Amino acid sequence: MRIFITGATGFVGSAIVPELIGAGHQVLGLARSDAAATSLTEVGAEVQRGSLDDLESLRKGASAADAVIHAGFIHDFANYAAAAETDRRAIETIGAVLASSARLFIVTSGTALTAPGRVATEQDAVNSTFPRKSEEAAAASSAGGARVSVLRLPPSVHGVGDHGFVPLLIRIAREKGVSAYVGEGRNRWPAVHRLDAARAYRIVLESGSVAPRYHAVADEGVPFRDIAQVIGRRLNIPVVTKSPQEAEAHFGWFAHFVGLDCPASSAWTQEQLRWPPTQASLIPDIDQPSYFETDQKTFDQRAGATN
Repeated sequence: MRIFITGATGFVGSAIVPELIGAGHQVLGLARSDAAATSLTEVGAEVQRGSLDDLESLRKGASAADAVIHAGFIHDFANYAAAAETDRRAIETIGAVLASSARLFIVTSGTALTAPGRVATEQDAVNSTFPRKSEEAAAASSAGGARVSVLRLPPSVHGVGDHGFVPLLIRIAREKGVSAYVGEGRNRWPAVHRLDAARAYRIVLESGSVAPRYHAVADEGVPFRDIAQVIGRRLNIPVVTKSPQEAEAHFGWFAHFVGLDCPASSAWTQEQLRWPPTQASLIPDIDQPSYFETDQKTFDQRAGATN
């Protein structure tokens, strides 16, 4: 199949591309810069120049493909509402192209705020208070005649090149001189290795089946204190607890996520797709020098759009 992928050069997308090419598929990746285009051609993918807010480029890419994977999102937490609106428009634009056809559309979402305080499953509908509207847009596309499946990722997708939440925690710990958690640190974060996530996208694509939601989750819930302890030991700094009030000053805008208890199951997905995660789990993966050798300014430089 010929697959159009948004976010093709992002952290997850750059794992999906070789996964698909290795399985014999052709990949058409969205690229907004010369550097992104070069990285795609180097791994054997074709290039569709454009961006998530260039709706015509999305129409061209979707029109030229047998299926679409939407893995792009503008990770601008200072302007999240605008990023979410761009994402919504992108999904609805692609969905309109694929309407009334047999072509599959895989939309990326997240598990984090699906069912705070209990284990979220694929049967849980999206939390309506979540500002990201990927699933609502996917549902609208489905109602319009597109064949849409949502693949939810956990808050921590880890592996080589990670510039997400764990590197942010490491940077904060370096700056503050302590590695902190909230309360007793028993709140749980689900996680998945980027290579396992990429394989999940491929299996959903090749299965040809449509389900409202899949969960690409390997670790159902890692106690946050365990993450903080690895960071403290690797940086040789104290590991401390913070009250919810202290956490706001310590972590800033990220305090809400740090204290979130959001475990998620993928039991149904693993059974339906025959997708057993095979890569390293979160704690052993981050407990290695490569996670701590990278200049943490990289997070600030790369946490913008991955479209």
